[in-house]
Amino acid sequence: MAHLRLGMAVAKNTSIGWGWNRTQDGEGKAGMVGRRDNPSIQSRPKRRGRWTNAIANPTPPQLSKQVKDASPKDAPLPSLFPKEPTKRKGNEPALRVAVVGGGLAGLSTAVELLDQGHHVEVYESRPFVGGKVASFQDKNGNHVEMGLHVFFGCYFNLFRLLAKCGAVDNLLVKEHTHTFCNKGGDVKELDFRFFLNNLKIGAPFHGLKAFFTTPQLTVQDKAQNALALAFSPVVKALYDPEGALKDIRELDSVSFSEWFIGNGGSRGSIDKMWDPIAYALGFIDCDNISARCMLTIFQFFATKTDASVLRMLCGSPENYLVGPIVKYIEERGGKVHTRWGCREVQYELDGSGTPIVKGLRLTKSGEEKIVTADAYVAALDVPGAKRLIPGEWRKFPMFDNIHMLVGVPVCTVQLRYDGWVTEMKDETLKRQTGKRQTAPPQGIDNLLYSADVDYSCFADLALTSPEDYYKDGEGSLMQCVLTPADPYMPMTNDQIIQKVHEQTMDLFPSARDLTLKWGNVVKISQSLYREAPGMDPFRPDQTTPVPNFFLAGSYTKQDYIDSMEGATLSGRQCAAAISESIPKILSVKDSKEAVTA
Repeated sequence: MAHLRLGMAVAKNTSIGWGWNRTQDGEGKAGMVGRRDNPSIQSRPKRRGRWTNAIANPTPPQLSKQVKDASPKDAPLPSLFPKEPTKRKGNEPALRVAVVGGGLAGLSTAVELLDQGHHVEVYESRPFVGGKVASFQDKNGNHVEMGLHVFFGCYFNLFRLLAKCGAVDNLLVKEHTHTFCNKGGDVKELDFRFFLNNLKIGAPFHGLKAFFTTPQLTVQDKAQNALALAFSPVVKALYDPEGALKDIRELDSVSFSEWFIGNGGSRGSIDKMWDPIAYALGFIDCDNISARCMLTIFQFFATKTDASVLRMLCGSPENYLVGPIVKYIEERGGKVHTRWGCREVQYELDGSGTPIVKGLRLTKSGEEKIVTADAYVAALDVPGAKRLIPGEWRKFPMFDNIHMLVGVPVCTVQLRYDGWVTEMKDETLKRQTGKRQTAPPQGIDNLLYSADVDYSCFADLALTSPEDYYKDGEGSLMQCVLTPADPYMPMTNDQIIQKVHEQTMDLFPSARDLTLKWGNVVKISQSLYREAPGMDPFRPDQTTPVPNFFLAGSYTKQDYIDSMEGATLSGRQCAAAISESIPKILSVKDSKEAVTA
């Protein structure tokens, strides 16, 4: 990487880095930046009606084309950001790789392998790709998402992937604050914005300022919160981040509540702040989520200035996240096949009794075919991996351990109104709809948390992601994530929509005179794997006991949590595992060809 000299490869006409940005007014910030070669992001031409300042907020922090080197603490940890792989040399054989699963993990794997000069084909059973970050348009043109997608500032591997694909500027940077919405229109912030004489103050001081000044917690809660975190690995991360990450891994066997309260933290902090964040991260509360999961995030928030900055896509994942990645794959000779479901992994045993994959049986609308390759990747979620991996392979502990993992049920609910739900101050603005140029969306443009309703995190997509979700003449599109959704799974969609609407009105009473015009529900019976205490040892590596069969997916072994970043990182690790196994893969290939001959 040019800016930090840490070796970050990106697409030819795009750069991404961690730097110190100084605006024309002299205000600066350290953190991740993305930019095109010459024009600043703010001055680039409008595209399909997007605001020219869409990527950078008009208030600090701003992005600028003036970039200087950042301190090493703002760079990703080596354990969470693999070295750039070496490209295949011309005289080295190129592998044929079949990837089952078109989610972020599968697409990330495909991009890495294509960049190394291999041949890759991706097979997705659904009519669209993206997995848990997929979206599609219904018959009325509404963009329907599988979930609410928020990009933390420490998503270094995902930013790298988007930079490769020319899509990093599809992320809209939000104000550096986390917003908690309580019943009755009571909105409070955890505000990380800290400036002295126009100089941005970063980690760890911005975090201390945020937690000591937030009105979401009582004075006693703040004091106990400080006590618990003062003696945590988070402090060690300030001077030994890799050592702290190792200590955090060793806390996987206890819940966050057990660790936090045991170290002096208060139940009030959990109820009002940490539970909503835990639900947003892992879809379960602090009593049930591993301390490793929560403290991993805390480490980044405490040590990296922009880790807690939130970004959201300017529009739908179909157009602005998954689409550019698929385009990148296809432009480099890769292929992405939809509606082809893998029904069987066909294998044989070698002389030592080790399984060797010889093909995949795929079906599509009554058609059937056998796909052969040199290496095979199962880039699936936990239930998909359980279905695909042959039952006979459970004799290997690694495959058997996958059956110890279970997913969390989640419902994503979209509600369209005829006005602006989170605009609580101006009645005229709340009712003002029309065209975007003359009637811009109103309200809170950020991810929102709540401890008072059944959906822990939500956002008004017409505000946060206006490119596809702002509709002329209409108002808010609230997207709410019900976690865990066990009580809601048996309900009808109409029942769920009504309950979520009622809870939304409890949070924003000023919106009770608005009309609900449309609603939609997406149910996922098993989404992220349940990151409960003691589950981390059951996560499988990307390399398996089957020499030409590999795994990818956010549930597989990687040091981040189950997330978009974890999925992307797992894809990089899977591609690296394949590269390191080329001699073994070629040996298997040669032996199969010899038997055939």
